[in-house]
Amino acid sequence: VDKDTMKTGGSLAGMEQMQMDGSVQFDGVGGLSDHISSLKEMVIFPLLYPEIFERLRIEPPRGCLFYGPPGTGKTLLARALANECSQGDMRVTFFMRKGAECLSKWIGESERQLRLLFEQAYQMRPSIIFFDEIDALAPIRSHRQDQIHSSVVGTLLALMDGLTSRGEVVVIGATNRLDSIDPALRRPGRFEREFRFSLPNKEARKEIFRIHTRDWNPKPSDNLLEELAEECVGYCGADIKALCAETGLCALRHRYPQLYESRQRLQINMDSIKIKANDFSMAMQKTVPASRRVVPSPGQALSAISKPLLENTLERILQTLQRVFPHAELALKKDQHQGITSTSTCFKSARAKACDLDEESPSISEERPTHKMPDCKKAEFCTFSRYVCPCCGSVFKMDENPRDQPTSYRPRFLLIEEPGSGQASDLAAAVIHSLEKFPIYTLDTPTLFASTLPDETCVQLMREAQRSAPSIIYVPQISSWWETVGTTLRSVFTTLLQSIPRFTPVLFLATSSVQLRDLPEEIKALFNNEYEEVFRIPRPTCAERRRFFEDLVMKQAAQPPALKNN
Repeated sequence: VDKDTMKTGGSLAGMEQMQMDGSVQFDGVGGLSDHISSLKEMVIFPLLYPEIFERLRIEPPRGCLFYGPPGTGKTLLARALANECSQGDMRVTFFMRKGAECLSKWIGESERQLRLLFEQAYQMRPSIIFFDEIDALAPIRSHRQDQIHSSVVGTLLALMDGLTSRGEVVVIGATNRLDSIDPALRRPGRFEREFRFSLPNKEARKEIFRIHTRDWNPKPSDNLLEELAEECVGYCGADIKALCAETGLCALRHRYPQLYESRQRLQINMDSIKIKANDFSMAMQKTVPASRRVVPSPGQALSAISKPLLENTLERILQTLQRVFPHAELALKKDQHQGITSTSTCFKSARAKACDLDEESPSISEERPTHKMPDCKKAEFCTFSRYVCPCCGSVFKMDENPRDQPTSYRPRFLLIEEPGSGQASDLAAAVIHSLEKFPIYTLDTPTLFASTLPDETCVQLMREAQRSAPSIIYVPQISSWWETVGTTLRSVFTTLLQSIPRFTPVLFLATSSVQLRDLPEEIKALFNNEYEEVFRIPRPTCAERRRFFEDLVMKQAAQPPALKNN
């Protein structure tokens, strides 16, 4: 690195050869399989199969942007990509720079450092430049920014997509604040692809737990991992890693408490340290997820106390919500992997049939007949998009068609409870917990008025919800919310809500303790009662109340407390 740097006629300030952690591979990243496939198309495939891109006369994407909450695996995925590209015959140079490291107090020095970085990456191509916290390096250029930042942003724009091609140099940026990046960076030629790193869902959390506990002896059971993934709602990948580390310390503290009292090195038996389920419970009490340190997560499963009372009501709400918001059916599939394995033979035959249809499909260079096709031929042509398995009768879709996708017209859903019952807050949290695969954007009063500009916060959240669709906008207690916010914020909110395209899958979920007839006319205009967009929460039935008191009296109160083991 230093020898090639001298050839360019300069030196990079603080530039050191990256000492990468070779243990981080793609199999050590959980819940990001789609992002990994896209990165392989961008970086690994052009190195292994250059003839494909030469034959098609296309250039692979040369830039991507990672954005999302902290701790969701943005930097981890970049490190795994660097390790995967440095195996076997592939040798890819990896440059990792923080956004603030490229800035200097001397005028023109920051631009010079960027030029030297790209020149060195071009000489050592193929190479990857990873800018962590790129919002500090390339913020939005405005009249409030000084001229130095504008010059740095302009230099970065010219280096990424200027008059000269940067060749086999891939640029990756990572940020937690997508709206703070200059818009000129977010276009093809610079950052072609944007990857959103959201909080992991239940399946992703289970996979992350399995990755961090695969070297334990004995390994946790699948039932325990399933229960942990269900309990750790709102945990990011870094939180789960910290939870596993804290669990090991809890097991050590339980087995050898004398280590904390002695100053001498004691001899311990590592085989006697056994991690139990109680250690995970103790670690969860001490671990606060990163997402809850600023704003608590609105999603929460029904507690064991309220489950006998509200479980049936929640099931009816989810059934109604699937008719209003058909995308919810995708998030409520619990046995998705089991269904795939049970019909593997059907998928094989369907895939073979799809290949046959692919071969019969005409090329783009072939001219199609212009004469009018008979109706029977049209019907046969329409059936090509589906394949009926002869062994079980299952229908498989061969290609993606807009009419085969779940479609909803401005989905909105209002939960109305009786005044003072307090059921809407628990049920809305349980609904959000069931739909945790979708990003949730809460527009409650503390979120809006936490900043000095609530209008700007509302605009930012709703635009982000539209960008990351399918998503959910949640407004708890909309009646009191409507009275608290001003007239300007109401107008901004309704305008943004109506400006969302009709068939964009953005669900507007709200709760209210005021009956529909007593709500303001503006709120009633947002929800259509005839289309099942208003759900009135009933009181618990006699059977539900009996199950509640039976569990409370006969099982909990009647049993003696468990004795502590000495």
